[in-house]
This record gives sequence, C-alpha cells and structure tokens, in this order.
Amino acid sequence: MKTIASFTVNHDVLQKGMYVSRIDGDVVTYDIRMKVPNQGDYLSNGAMHTFEHLFATYARNSAMSDQVIYVGPMGCRTGFYFLLRDSVSRYEALKLVQESFAFIRDFMGEIPGSLRHQCGNYQEHDLSGAKAVAADMLKVLTDWSPEKMEYAE
Repeated sequence: MKTIASFTVNHDVLQKGMYVSRIDGDVVTYDIRMKVPNQGDYLSNGAMHTFEHLFATYARNSAMSDQVIYVGPMGCRTGFYFLLRDSVSRYEALKLVQESFAFIRDFMGEIPGSLRHQCGNYQEHDLSGAKAVAADMLKVLTDWSPEKMEYAE
C-alpha cells in the first residue's frame, strides 16, 4: 500500500502552527498542530472533545459556513484537521481559525451539542481544558501567515 500523505510529514521537526496538509480537487486540508508531536504532551480527550464541539459550531456558523467541509481531531491528539473549499484563501482560513479559537478561549455557558441526546459521549467534556488550548494556540497563530503554512523539511 502507498503511504498516506500525513505519514510522510517529518513529525520530528513539526512545530505548533497551521499548515496546508493536502489539496484534493477543490478541498484544502489544514493541519492545525496544537501540540509538538512525540513530546508526551497531548490534548486530553475531554478538552479535545469540547474543542471540537466549539470549533465546529463557530466555523459552521461563520460567514464561510458553506465553505466548511470538516472540523475534527487527529487520532494522535496533537491537533485538528480543518477542511475548507479552495475558494477560501489561506489568509481567510487563518483568520477564521483565529476567530474560532478566540471564541473558544472566551466561551462561557453550555457547550453546544453536549446533551445526552445530542452527543455520543456527553459526559466527557472539559471546557477549561479547551479554553486553555485555544489561548495557547492563539499565541502561536498571532504572527502566523500564509507563507508559514508549508511544512518544514
């Protein structure tokens, strides 16, 4: 079998940030790397779960909602994949991620979609953990630009 693209990225040099992982037709997959791989510090399940609910809710209610294909965590618990139509520029994608993360950092109230009848694991949420991850990533993304969205060799 062919090695899939995400397994060809050198995880020994990968740092926190937002990268273009792949382009398939009119869909761009962004790798939002929130933890440095293989360093023993990973997203907790509860924080990652809550982050997903809030990130997806914000992105799918934004002005670019029709361009959002998917928001979801990586199995390795080091970040999220964010899939958008290619009509969204890299700059616009970065701004949407920054706005989403600010929304998560500042969020108060009931987590959207977190009731038993709405969620398959409604008891495993961690709002304070999600907020901490968002605040940390906003520091990383403050000076980020589309020019930084290529993986380092």
